[in-house]
Amino acid sequence: MSSVPFDDRDGTIWLDGAFVPWREARLHVLSHGLHYGGAVFEGVRVYGGRPFKSVEHAERLRASAREMNFAIPYEAAELDAVTREIVAREGITEGYVRPVAWRGTEQISVSGTGNSVHVAVAAWEWPHVFADGARERGIRLKTSRWRRPSPDTAPVRAKAASLYAIGTLARDEAEAAGCEDALLLDHRGRLGEATGANLFLVIDGELHTPVPDGFLDGITRQTVIALAGELGLPVRVRGIDPAELALADEVFLTGTAYEVQPVRAVDDREFAVGKTTLRLAEAYGELVRRGE
Repeated sequence: MSSVPFDDRDGTIWLDGAFVPWREARLHVLSHGLHYGGAVFEGVRVYGGRPFKSVEHAERLRASAREMNFAIPYEAAELDAVTREIVAREGITEGYVRPVAWRGTEQISVSGTGNSVHVAVAAWEWPHVFADGARERGIRLKTSRWRRPSPDTAPVRAKAASLYAIGTLARDEAEAAGCEDALLLDHRGRLGEATGANLFLVIDGELHTPVPDGFLDGITRQTVIALAGELGLPVRVRGIDPAELALADEVFLTGTAYEVQPVRAVDDREFAVGKTTLRLAEAYGELVRRGE
């Protein structure tokens, strides 16, 4: 990621229906979303100047807001059009788009009722989430002491900023231990996901992935499952105990930013960057470059 601060850049950001200079896209310190974690957001990758599955991301943003009990005042088609416009305005070729929505300043109390809703869309160049070579050699994960919450204790179907506090804590600990990311278990102690990506195991030529009932069923996850079907790879969606990592020949993560990211180790257990992972990564790369 660039070391240039995100509040001091040239360019344009779309904010509440208008394109404004980057440095002027501000919110007040007494915004409800800042104090009570009510913001929702998306991440959209850009390939060759084209946003990938922008409409699906816009639809999920609106669904996340509904889960958090507020409504985004723009339809998915409008948000998609804004995404494409901001990519064109910024001249993004290989990058990332961040739509975000939050409650405003009408009142500061636990209740969010009556607060206005604000929406912004920004984009920047960002070719890879990890350092060069991570795709070839894989990354290391550290199992976190933090877990994904039970679906009856948190809005797990929403891509909510508040839920990413768990990922921040886990990722900081993992990086301090020399790993690139963390592996979080779910509320039952089964395998969950990484801090911002879904988990897959390759066992005897089949894909095994946890049931997404305590975390997001990622758009990239769904895309990769569909690609696996096209390639004739069986997919088992099920509860997976941590001990079953010992059965895996390969492990990889999927996400908008991660794409298909091989994992070379979880704690002290090592895995090959194998042919199944590479085959899916290649198929995913071909799909996103076609702009479908």
